[in-house]
Amino acid sequence: MPRLTVTLDDDLHRALKETAARQGRSINAIIEESLRFRGIRDRASARTPVERARRQSGMTEHKAMNLAIEEVRKVRRS
Repeated sequence: MPRLTVTLDDDLHRALKETAARQGRSINAIIEESLRFRGIRDRASARTPVERARRQSGMTEHKAMNLAIEEVRKVRRS
């Protein structure tokens, strides 16, 4: 599994450590959950809901993917 170094300001780092301790979870678990919450997914996981929606809508794969990309961009901008 790849490793990543992240630089946080002291207050945020302290809050992250306190939250992890309070919840009995690892810092890694909290960060991974936060990334997923923000819509960061591996390609295979991201394609599953797109494929399901495409089949239900009758859209082509290309049209469905473009619509999904537009929606993700809207969410990330807000």
